[in-house]
Amino acid sequence: MEAVKFELIKECSTTGARLGKLHTPHGVFNTPMFMPVGTQATVKTISPEELYDMEAQVILSNTYHLFLRPGQDLVKKAGGLHSFMNYKNGMLTDSGGFQVFSLAAMRKITEEGVSFRSHLDGSTKFLSPEISTTVQEALGADIAMAFDECIPYPAEYDYAKTSTERTSRWAKRCLDTHTRPDQSLFGIVQGGMYPELRKMSAETLADMDFAGYGIGGLSVGEPKPLMYEILGKTTGYMPKNKARYLMGVGTPDCMVEGVALGVDMFDCVYPTRVARNGTAMIPEGRLVVRNAQYAEDFKPIDERCNCYTCRNYSRAYIRHLFHAKEIFALRLLSIHNLYFLLDFAKKMRLAIAEDRFADFKNKFLSEYNG
Repeated sequence: MEAVKFELIKECSTTGARLGKLHTPHGVFNTPMFMPVGTQATVKTISPEELYDMEAQVILSNTYHLFLRPGQDLVKKAGGLHSFMNYKNGMLTDSGGFQVFSLAAMRKITEEGVSFRSHLDGSTKFLSPEISTTVQEALGADIAMAFDECIPYPAEYDYAKTSTERTSRWAKRCLDTHTRPDQSLFGIVQGGMYPELRKMSAETLADMDFAGYGIGGLSVGEPKPLMYEILGKTTGYMPKNKARYLMGVGTPDCMVEGVALGVDMFDCVYPTRVARNGTAMIPEGRLVVRNAQYAEDFKPIDERCNCYTCRNYSRAYIRHLFHAKEIFALRLLSIHNLYFLLDFAKKMRLAIAEDRFADFKNKFLSEYNG
């Protein structure tokens, strides 16, 4: 019996959108969902209680960062990530593959795994499918991800093919290593921007019967139309009865397009990252609250929003906090941006349930200028 199961509730009559439930050891959660990112066992500036108030469901932490600091053994002694960071809902750990990919000048990939230099102290470290899986078992999230190689954009076909085949072999090694019964393992479909490689990867991983599937190697610099084209070709080869997770994607335009193509789960650091730069997410796109035009604007960030920030504080006050370099500014915009995406996912679920998702998508995109 898998610890995590996906239940398909309804499919849109005119798009590929899916309404579902993700059953985990820490609760049953609704899809499509956005997962806030807590890279180092914390969603930046946000408490678990604030996440519950926003109706956050599953959050994400990262194996690479926790492997380096504080180390999986300490987290295991604390009772696992849920206990360590005091979060009671669902949790997923990324394998570390993408973070290692981003260290292009500091790493070496072989069939055995990846040698890299720590961004903290420059020391040499090594991650393999077996080590990544063992670390994630010690961390104890509900969902662990198979160790993969993220293909850059652009990439030559021969490189992409070699890398995709290696990711499939690594996926099998992760499956062979994983033993924790209260945690499920998701495979990750790769293939670069080549539809035939995406098909090969998706079908190979489907034969391994993972509990769910990530879609990796998108939003790595390619134009959005190309991302949607490859995504649409990828989901068509993925099992219908398993969760589909588009990794590292979390702007509302990409989410609504992804849901229309059959994606169930999203994550991204975008909402908290741009919040720290003074940018608020709104249905029309972005509002840069640091700008001078908001110095005497006493309206909330968005009068339609019911988040804690918009119920209590004005644009002028938040702008003042940024210019005074007060930490509260980062918290207020992070709360708003996370609430915005979590609420946006809820609105998509309602639109699918009421069989009006295509109209919802078209209306949203016609007004969005992100």
